[in-house]
Amino acid sequence: MKRIAAVGDNVVDCYPASQTMFPGGNCLNLSIFARRFGAETAYVGAIGQDDAGRTIRAALTQEGVNVTRLRTLAGATAYCRIGHRPNGDRIFLDFDLGVSMFEPDEADFDFVRGFDAVHIGQSSGLDARVPRFAAQTPLSYDFSTRRDLAHRARLVPLCFLASFSAGDLSRQECGELMAEVLAAGARWCLLTRGEQGAMLGSGADRFETPAASAEIVDTLGAGDTFIARTLVGLLDGEAPSVILMAAALAAAQTCGHFGATGHSAPMSITVRPAAEI
Repeated sequence: MKRIAAVGDNVVDCYPASQTMFPGGNCLNLSIFARRFGAETAYVGAIGQDDAGRTIRAALTQEGVNVTRLRTLAGATAYCRIGHRPNGDRIFLDFDLGVSMFEPDEADFDFVRGFDAVHIGQSSGLDARVPRFAAQTPLSYDFSTRRDLAHRARLVPLCFLASFSAGDLSRQECGELMAEVLAAGARWCLLTRGEQGAMLGSGADRFETPAASAEIVDTLGAGDTFIARTLVGLLDGEAPSVILMAAALAAAQTCGHFGATGHSAPMSITVRPAAEI
């Protein structure tokens, strides 16, 4: 069983229409999804001393994620207020980072050394610490929609898996981005493209998959699902075509319910009304 540590962001995703909240955030989601896909996982991050933080810790524990390095700090747990377009696509309306932007310590770096990979996302505020983490074990980094050259130049060469959200790019633009990322030193590059499917590449090899059929309720967490399944598959040595097909199916399943990973709880955070944003 491969071992993956996710280090960085967490939130509770708040749905005011239903007055519910769900544990979320790229790194937290990946730790849960990768565990469901058969890896042994750990989540390294920070939560507050509140109901939201307790909801996050309970979800991770129920999923079997190692929370040894999850610290509880004075202050509020991060939240994000979620809205939806008519097609079910999520919209990030506003957020508060709370205590989630934590500073890793020496014990965190020592901890991840025992894993087969570490995953960090660009929303985690840890870019200055990424080289140190990448020196401990192979790095998976989610660039999300950030594609500026200076940022890529610093981090892409460190990546075992570099992932990008590229639903707004043409197929040709995706091919150009992937070629640049791989030429810069990433071992694997994943481009998720929403309803247009996904592309995975390594060296001169390119693989593609269409999106799986889905009844879309909420797209939140679909990209994190795809990254998690891809990372687990690569570490397990699966064929890229098998990985992509499985990841597309898993992402489609995530779109079929509210919240990225489930674990709903009554919304205990007061968010600003839409009129105040």
